[in-house]
Amino acid sequence: MARISVERTHSLGLEAAREKAQPLVDKLAGQYGLTPNWAGDTVKLKRSGVNGTLEIGEKTIKVDVELGLLMSPMSGMIQSEIERSLDKALA
Repeated sequence: MARISVERTHSLGLEAAREKAQPLVDKLAGQYGLTPNWAGDTVKLKRSGVNGTLEIGEKTIKVDVELGLLMSPMSGMIQSEIERSLDKALA
C-alpha cells in the first residue's frame, strides 16, 4: 500500500481555489476512473484500490491518496501527475 501526499500554498482565496481545483478533480476522475464526492471544500475520490481526498483551504490545497496493492507500483507516476496538475492549476 502506498500513500501520496501533496500540499501547495496559494493566495487565491477559497472561492478561486475551488474553481482552480475543479479541473484537477475532473482530470483525476477521468484518468483513473475515480468517483468524486464533494462535501463543502473537500472532495473524496474513490474507486476500488484507491481512496483520495482533496482539501481546499484559504491558503492551501492538499491532496492525500492511498493506493491499494495493485495501484502501488504506479505511485510515482500518479504523484508526479498530481504535482504537475496542481502546480499548473495554481500558476
